[in-house]
Amino acid sequence: MKVKTETIIRTAVLALALLNQVLVICGKTPLPVKDEELTQVLSLCLTIGASLWSWWKNNSFTDAARTADALMREIKEMKKNG
Repeated sequence: MKVKTETIIRTAVLALALLNQVLVICGKTPLPVKDEELTQVLSLCLTIGASLWSWWKNNSFTDAARTADALMREIKEMKKNG
């Protein structure tokens, strides 16, 4: 079983948001805008959005977790089909 594309994308977005937040804290301008306040607001929104998205989704990285996800889908399908 391989890691889902969605899991990789969510992880990458979260990593970019966290990197952006660190750059803002260090006084760097990660986004090419003139207004520092706008940069901070955009960075905060990106960080909050990525954090909530990653928290809400089930990110299965290990083989055991992906196997458990597959088993869960099978059980749900069996219950659905009665």
